[in-house]
Amino acid sequence: MKIAFVFPGQGSQSIGMMAGFGAHPAVRKTFEEASAALGEDLWALAERGPEEALALTANTQPLMLTADVAVWRAWCETSDVRPTIVAGHSLGEYAALVAAGALTLEDAVPLVRFRAQAMQEAVPEGVGAMAAILGLDDAQVTALCAAQSAPDAMVEAVNFNSPGQVVVAGHKGAVEQFMETAKEAGAKRAVLLPVSAPFHSSLLVSAAARLAERLSKTPFRIPEIALIHNVDVREHDTPEAIRQALAMQAAKPVRWTQTLQEMQARGVTHIIECGPGKVLAALTKRATDGIVSLTLTDSDAIAKARESLS
Repeated sequence: MKIAFVFPGQGSQSIGMMAGFGAHPAVRKTFEEASAALGEDLWALAERGPEEALALTANTQPLMLTADVAVWRAWCETSDVRPTIVAGHSLGEYAALVAAGALTLEDAVPLVRFRAQAMQEAVPEGVGAMAAILGLDDAQVTALCAAQSAPDAMVEAVNFNSPGQVVVAGHKGAVEQFMETAKEAGAKRAVLLPVSAPFHSSLLVSAAARLAERLSKTPFRIPEIALIHNVDVREHDTPEAIRQALAMQAAKPVRWTQTLQEMQARGVTHIIECGPGKVLAALTKRATDGIVSLTLTDSDAIAKARESLS
């Protein structure tokens, strides 16, 4: 048995998402630590919203980071089982770094708030968009993007989530036009995503540069657990290499399918989604063959996962 933990990013948040973890003191302590680092009550936001505040990128990113780390600590509080590999989807990579001992939560929370603000400010709201394309393979989507994209009407494949599920991003008009192009090419569905910026696209190069400067001032350590990065599906074992990978990630695609398949190639038998929701568990089932996928959505799920692993 070889275990990997994966950490979800933006999109898994919901009001009341931590309600099922009342039995774990580590959860509230984690929120208290993160709230102190940010100067805001993140627990109140998670519990009560409002929805409009929860959906703001500058709020969502530090909140999801905190939730992921809180669930990780709840697991560690009740189980001696530890992963041999970790990874995080987009923002979730920062939670993976905290779990791997490469970054403290105190440093990570204001860092991801800065990341969120830099990404949002790189493209004015309403200018960019993202859409999920279902039913076309990676190569088809990439080729269609290359054929349609233009400097003033850019569209790129930015999230390779699982076979047959690719997210594109770019200028809003170009993304909306691409949705029709994809359907004509045989896509089963093309869905505009409720986001405020074209994350992981080349429109965010300026955000990546700002983030690189901030990362240069953030202390990192060598990970204690093998960590696979989104941007190149590789491990990095020096602080400088980690900083470079994180900066590049802001304006480069998330290669999640390849990350999951790399885990399988390394002999991983169980992948545990460590955070609110079940988004990554569904992607694991579609991208891998025979890997057991577990979620830690509440205290009962943690107990069931422990039982399954034993």
